[in-house]
Amino acid sequence: MNVEEIRERFEELRVAVGRVVLGQEKTMRLLAVALFAEGHALLEGVPGTAKTLLARCFAACLSLEFKRIQFTPDLMPGDVVGTNLFNFQSNAFSFAPGPIFTQFLLADEINRTPPKTQSALLEAMEERKVTIDGTSHALSEGFIVVATQNPIEHEGTYPLPEAQLDRFLFKVLIDYPSRDQEREMVRIHGHQRVIPDLQELGLRPVADLAWIGEARAVVRSLRLADELVDYIVALVHATRSHPSIQFGASPRSANMLATSSRALAVLEGRDFVIPDDIQFLFRPVMRHRLVLSPAAEVEGRSADEVVGQILDQVEAPR
Repeated sequence: MNVEEIRERFEELRVAVGRVVLGQEKTMRLLAVALFAEGHALLEGVPGTAKTLLARCFAACLSLEFKRIQFTPDLMPGDVVGTNLFNFQSNAFSFAPGPIFTQFLLADEINRTPPKTQSALLEAMEERKVTIDGTSHALSEGFIVVATQNPIEHEGTYPLPEAQLDRFLFKVLIDYPSRDQEREMVRIHGHQRVIPDLQELGLRPVADLAWIGEARAVVRSLRLADELVDYIVALVHATRSHPSIQFGASPRSANMLATSSRALAVLEGRDFVIPDDIQFLFRPVMRHRLVLSPAAEVEGRSADEVVGQILDQVEAPR
């Protein structure tokens, strides 16, 4: 498999998903980058902006087993990862796996559950395994978490702790579609049921887990030029010295930015990374990892605004 073959298959995926979900091409591209970089994505947007539908379509087109967990205040860690149950017939405990044992996990409204339950995802997202009563259970090789949260409703929610946020490769802000996109959406889907049936919409798989594994191997083999490594490190270090940032990005974020830049280059059909790849990904990689200073928060500044300043200040290699 070469990068051109991956680009062509990704184009098929983009077209297939785009027939159902209109106006979210950037988000779909970032989801593909996260998948090939073996990362996870946090989608933030108001209700009704197709976050769940996009995740379902993405998993269906890649033939990935899909499970959804609706996070609620009473959800317990065992409801996510599973538990050991006593079997009276065999007089022994047996493991009952939770919904996390899948390939594509949608953690819907993840900030509606307490930190204790949120933390059940930490080991799974980092190491692709869960440990229950001292025994480790491996997750699927293609395991990816896509979580959603609503930015406008704060009552009954629990902000994700920094350790949880740092496990997400991207935080993607879902905006409203343009007027033309929304008109086309109503024209195509205005007669459909409220919760559309993907088969009725003509959604068909264009790839599978084996193909994803081969694509990931191509991403890992891509070499990153020394000047681009220096550029990534300079950008990350700039987050730690900016006056509007109290706590900058972690070393993990530098590695994530490098890996995702390789994945984006492959999706674009290139066997090399360019500065534009890094700049395109810098905001979604960084916006959830930066803690703004109290003065910046009082001034109403956003993480995206500060990240934009850093991109302007750090000179890119030519």
